[in-house]
Amino acid sequence: MREVSLQTVQERIKKEGIQFVDIQAVDLTGRLRRVTIPAKNLDEAIVAGGVGFDSSSYGFSKPEDSDMVLVPDLSSGVRDPFRESPALMFFSRILHTDMGRSRYADDPRWIAEKAEKALRDLGVAETSWWAPEYEFYIFPKVEFRNTATDSMVHVELGEFYVPTAYHAAPPLDRYVDFRDAAVKMMGDLGVEVWYHHHEGGRAGQQEIEGVFSGLLEAGDHSILVKYILKNLAKQFGYRLTFMPKPVLGHAGNGWHCHQYLTHAGKNLFYKAGGGVGNLSLTAQHYVGGLLKHTPALMAFTNPTTNSFKRMVEGHEAPIAMSFGQANRHSAIRIPKYVSDPKRTRIEFRPPDPLANPYLALAGMLMAGVDGILNRIEPPQEGFLHPEAESGAGAGGSYVRALPRTLDEALDALEKDHEFLTVEGVFSQALIERWIRSKRLEARAVYDRPHPYEFELYFDL
Repeated sequence: MREVSLQTVQERIKKEGIQFVDIQAVDLTGRLRRVTIPAKNLDEAIVAGGVGFDSSSYGFSKPEDSDMVLVPDLSSGVRDPFRESPALMFFSRILHTDMGRSRYADDPRWIAEKAEKALRDLGVAETSWWAPEYEFYIFPKVEFRNTATDSMVHVELGEFYVPTAYHAAPPLDRYVDFRDAAVKMMGDLGVEVWYHHHEGGRAGQQEIEGVFSGLLEAGDHSILVKYILKNLAKQFGYRLTFMPKPVLGHAGNGWHCHQYLTHAGKNLFYKAGGGVGNLSLTAQHYVGGLLKHTPALMAFTNPTTNSFKRMVEGHEAPIAMSFGQANRHSAIRIPKYVSDPKRTRIEFRPPDPLANPYLALAGMLMAGVDGILNRIEPPQEGFLHPEAESGAGAGGSYVRALPRTLDEALDALEKDHEFLTVEGVFSQALIERWIRSKRLEARAVYDRPHPYEFELYFDL
C-alpha cells in the first residue's frame, strides 16, 4: 500500500465534508471492531500516539494488562457507504503503550505483514497473490434461540431449486440485484470483483469472486466485503450468513483461496510442460507444504464447530488431503481453465468465511514457504499424485482425509506449528491462546443437548 500523509487525509476530509473518522481493527476471531472520533480530532497526536482501547475485550490479553492503542493506517481510508453522517473508516495498527509505541506481535494485520516480509527475507519470492471466493447464503427470515430449556432454529427459504441452482438466472435467481449493488459498493471502496453468480446451494447461496491482490490487501478486502454484504442485506430486508453449513443437505459456504507467488514480475508457479497444469517445481513444493500442514492450518482456516459440517461428500466440498486438476474433492485444486502463464495458480479449498482472514492467509503462506524451503514433494509425503484424480463419489479412495472436527484440527496445531513461528510471524503465545479459546468454544457446543438428540433418544 502506498503511504498517505495526514495532510492529504485532512484535505480529503475538508473536500468531502467528512464529519467522523472510524479507527477499526479485528479481534482475535476476525470480528470487526471500531472507535469513532470527530473528523476534526484526527491530528498528529492521533496518528503518532493512537487511541487507547481495552485489548482484553478483543481477546488479545488479560484484563490486568490490557491497555493498547489503535493507530490509523492512513493508506486504508475509504468512505463508509452506510453512515448517515459522512465518515471515513481506516484500518489500524495495534501498538503497545510503551515509550516507543512498539507493534503488538499478535495484531492480525501485523501477522499478515510479517508473513509477507518473511517471504522476501527468506529469499523465496517478492510477492504473494491472493483471490478469495466469497460464498454466503441469503434468507428472508432467520430465528434462533438457546437457553437451558429452549433451543430452536427457524430458517425461512426464499429459494428452492431442483436439481441445481448453480449459475441460475432470473427469475429463479432472486438476488442478482443485491449482488449488483454489493459489487458496485465494493468497487467504490477499492475492492475489485472478477465476477458474481448464484452458487449451487438451492436455498439461496451466492458467490462473489475477487481479483488478485497482496496478502494484507486481501485480508482488508475480506473484512470490507463482509461489512458491505451484512449491512446491505439489512437494507434489503434480508438475513445473510457466512456460516459454513447453515442448512442441512445443502452446499456449504467456502472461502476458496487462489494463490501464487511472483519474483521480479515472474510467476514462480508456472513452467511450460511442467507438472500437472504446468506447475513448476516451486509450486509443487508449495503444494507439498500446504498439504503437509493442512490439518494444523484448518484450526485457523476452519475455526468453528460448524466449519466441519461442510466437509461432507456430495456437495463439492474438500474431503481429502490431496491435489489434482479440476478435482473439487481435493484440498488443493489446480484450475484447469487457466491458460495464462501469469495467472497459473493453485486453489486451497478447505477455508471458510468465518476464518480471521489475516491469520488464515498468513498461515497458508507460511505452510507453502515451508514446503519450498524444505523441498516437500507431495507424492513422497503420501498424498495422491496430481494425475490420480479419481475422487470420493467417483469411485476413488483417498489416502488421508481432512480433519472432521475442530478438536482434531486443534490437536494437529498443538503438534505442528513450528512452520508458523518462522521469522516470528506467529507467536507461541498466540497459538496457545487460540487453542485454549477454540477448545472452550467447542466444549460449549458439545456440552449442549441437541434437538436431534431428543428425536433420537427421548423415548428410547
